[in-house]
Amino acid sequence: MRRDPAVIVMGEDIAGAAGRAHLGMVDAWGGPLRATRGLITEFGSERVLDTPISEMGFVGAAVGAAMTGLRPIVEIMFVDLIGVCYDQILNQAAKMHYMMGGQIRLPMVIRIPFGTAAPA
Repeated sequence: MRRDPAVIVMGEDIAGAAGRAHLGMVDAWGGPLRATRGLITEFGSERVLDTPISEMGFVGAAVGAAMTGLRPIVEIMFVDLIGVCYDQILNQAAKMHYMMGGQIRLPMVIRIPFGTAAPA
């Protein structure tokens, strides 16, 4: 993210209390496994986006963001939730390059944690 300003991160609880600094809460979570802890502080709320509990919606938003030139990293909270995203992944992201005659690229990463981590 330091090298490329087009990289954004989006997912549930990844900004950890973004928008609640007035309550003394800044970067409280960093995602369920703390993989994104500190990113909101370093890169700001324009590039680290907390999303609602709507995996299909924010994976679709990432496809659209990638079409416009951004490089989204999507954090799906747990692997169990991938099933609701398959339409966006298989029918949108995977085909869009070909549907647009090869004129666009969709550079995006979907990160899906599996298992648990030791408490920090």
